[in-house]
Amino acid sequence: MTETVETKSPAITQEMINLYDEYTHLTLDRRGFMDKLGRLAGGSAAAAAIVPMLAADKAHAAVFAPDDARIVTERVSFPSADETELSGLLAKPKDAAGKLPAVLVIHENRGLNPHIEDVTRRFATEGFLALGIDLLSRSGGTPADEDQARNMIGKLAPEASLTDAIAAVEYLKANPASNGKVGVIGFCWGGGLVNRIAVAAPDLAAGVAYYGMQPPAGDVPKIKAKLMLHYAGLDDRINAGIPAYEAALKSAGVDYQVFVYEGANHAFNNDTSAARYDKKAADLAWSRTVAFLKANLG
Repeated sequence: MTETVETKSPAITQEMINLYDEYTHLTLDRRGFMDKLGRLAGGSAAAAAIVPMLAADKAHAAVFAPDDARIVTERVSFPSADETELSGLLAKPKDAAGKLPAVLVIHENRGLNPHIEDVTRRFATEGFLALGIDLLSRSGGTPADEDQARNMIGKLAPEASLTDAIAAVEYLKANPASNGKVGVIGFCWGGGLVNRIAVAAPDLAAGVAYYGMQPPAGDVPKIKAKLMLHYAGLDDRINAGIPAYEAALKSAGVDYQVFVYEGANHAFNNDTSAARYDKKAADLAWSRTVAFLKANLG
């Protein structure tokens, strides 16, 4: 007789999720992260089992397959303001009739990985011309190794990234398939960049920032785009900046919406991270995002 033994997945606590956030966004190195996680988990073996649940799993990155019959995708390149060649994934509906509203998709601090490429394809299925930009183009492109990509993002000059993103907006605006109206959406590091693009690009039509760092309050009066801001209720690090940002937006008369998803963690939209993904929050934020962009880019 064969005996079946059920094994339980390691328990993920909020403290572990916060620790991972410290590791991926602040100053904690991998050795320090694993040491602290081991103490929380009860040993190094348990910590090793938990890490994949906190990190992104590329095996779950494709909601829409790269060869989905409804869309057309291609790798494109275009110059930045200083003639540096930038690259990205361009996606659009296969049987589009007429010009399309355009959306620039800006990645997290892991670069243009399979998950963000999939988000780009998702926008194409919703009727948009979508560009997932690789803002590590200046550094040779996004590597497969997630830790290496984060290190490379940390070394980027903020002004260069902003310049490159604005070049991508201009590329979409001039694209023959575009109706000339461009919105931007970004996640985490990319969400913060969305806020900075809104400050620096007065002709931007709309911006959607998921759990992104807020710009200085003094820069907010420069924003002309309509904004939709999504935050995770448990994301204390980013949420600390909401009150000042919202006050500045109100004072400047910016058309904006703020949504806080209670009980959700930073990166709740990333469905490749088992521990942090929140389907209910992600689905609601996505439906709001798509409706907002259609209303303002159509």
